[in-house]
Amino acid sequence: MAASPIERPKPQVIRFVLPETIPYQPPELQFVASTAPAAAPDVKFSAARPFVMAGSSDTRARAQQCLAQAVYYEAASEGVDGQRAVAQVVMNRLHHPAWPASVCGVVYQGSERLTGCQFTFTCDGSLSRPARGEGWARANRVARAALAGYVHKSVGLATHYHTLAVNPSWASSLDTVGTIGAHRFYRGRGAGFAANAFVARHDGLEPTPFAQSAVRLAANPSRRDDRPTLAVQPVAMEAEVMTPAAQAPIPAGAPAPSLPASGAVLERYRDSGSWLKEPGST
Repeated sequence: MAASPIERPKPQVIRFVLPETIPYQPPELQFVASTAPAAAPDVKFSAARPFVMAGSSDTRARAQQCLAQAVYYEAASEGVDGQRAVAQVVMNRLHHPAWPASVCGVVYQGSERLTGCQFTFTCDGSLSRPARGEGWARANRVARAALAGYVHKSVGLATHYHTLAVNPSWASSLDTVGTIGAHRFYRGRGAGFAANAFVARHDGLEPTPFAQSAVRLAANPSRRDDRPTLAVQPVAMEAEVMTPAAQAPIPAGAPAPSLPASGAVLERYRDSGSWLKEPGST
């Protein structure tokens, strides 16, 4: 008995109906939409451009020393991430025309004034505590990387920070970038602090770090016990760790050398991180 033929189902036509909420786009408009540029990223989190330090060996060594000092005295108790963030703030200021065009100039800006220093350690006597040991070696590694093109993207174009223990008056006038370790980071608002505003160039020179401090001490000899004691001659650059300059004897009665706490601020210097002038002002 012959088998009955297999009946093949009739093909079904499936119709897709677009919801009324989805407008029809002709193919040519779809192409235009697909090739449109992406939305600009939030400038608050734009990464800085890499910077590679050039110049003579003395210039590079002096820049590394100044940057390493900022990392050591501002963030010695922080992890590497927090130390790199502090170094990036210095580099961001270097790239912006509102600040000096040298690493040492940025770090020691305002140190000739008792309440004008931008980084508190340059005028509160912290430099009387010698930088030494693994903490100093690590600070130099962080500084050397920043001067060789490393960019710490997590702080974007931040130009200011403060410890979580204080709440400075200027913080509300800036945009918060984020918090890393014991520091909160900020950047300026408006076109003056957009990514394309960070176009300043290094001037190729690095001033002697403590030249301005000498002016401050001459004007106020009563603070001579707090004066920086590091030698001013250029330091030697080594392959792995820059050798710190020779330390002068610590004045009698000074505290024993110890690893500085992150962001330690004496009461009389609590406002020393204030701007010398408001950003964007003339």
